[in-house]
Amino acid sequence: MSGLKIILLAKQVPDTRNVGKDAMKADGTVNRAALPAIFNPEDLNALEQALRIKDQVPGSTVTVLTMGPGRAAEVIREGLYRGADDGILLTDRAFAGSDTLATSYAISKAIEKIGSVDVIIAGRQAIDGDTAQVGPQVAEKLHLPQITYTEEILEVTKTKLKIRRRLERGIEIVEGKIPCVITVNASAPECRPRHAKQTMKFKHAKTITELQSANEDYLTLFENKPYLKIQELSVKDVEADVQWLGLSGSPTKVKSIENVILEAKDARQVENTNNGIEEMIKELMENHTIG
Repeated sequence: MSGLKIILLAKQVPDTRNVGKDAMKADGTVNRAALPAIFNPEDLNALEQALRIKDQVPGSTVTVLTMGPGRAAEVIREGLYRGADDGILLTDRAFAGSDTLATSYAISKAIEKIGSVDVIIAGRQAIDGDTAQVGPQVAEKLHLPQITYTEEILEVTKTKLKIRRRLERGIEIVEGKIPCVITVNASAPECRPRHAKQTMKFKHAKTITELQSANEDYLTLFENKPYLKIQELSVKDVEADVQWLGLSGSPTKVKSIENVILEAKDARQVENTNNGIEEMIKELMENHTIG
């Protein structure tokens, strides 16, 4: 069995655990400069599944594809440290303000440009939007089958994948044809840590834009080690139509953001008996707290 070409869709997201009053701009977009940036958690779960396919099928490669400004290259380097083979930064001012529809369009055009992809894998959703729409939309635009809510990839053959899905009311085992798109739950195994050899190998990996500010020593290093160059793709490179990108191509508009703080107003002590617990459940159902 020959190796599979795997694309990991990853996103650098603002850490929404630290949302403050400056989290939104006046135009309704996220003020990313006001929040620390992190690797989207469920994309890390997806990376682990991609690396497990690579481990199982000799000759397979994992490419990290991310869309964002120049600093999003940090996500690619993190993926390289953990076992990915290379990365691509999809970056252009025209992408700014894209909602899920515009983002999935841009990503699908980039994947078409890459070509001959076997498995596209991503986290179920990003913590800055919580929509879970980009992965399925990419599948639709590329006319590929999709498997969502993946918890573990159980088996890989030349033509299909066997996957365990974690649903609200249980689990199910499904099979999907290759090529396909997979989205991964947070319940999937955590991503492996950085590998020392991978970290040493790729610690100087940079995009073309980052190289512009590098000194002569670094330029010589990149000439001798081409694997350190992180590829950049622009709107022109992927042959995308700008009217479907950015704010103009995004029908979704965020009007405001609000912090909701839940505070307990009183406390009750429940008798630690079966009758006490039954009475508590009955009361919660009657006031529609549950059920």
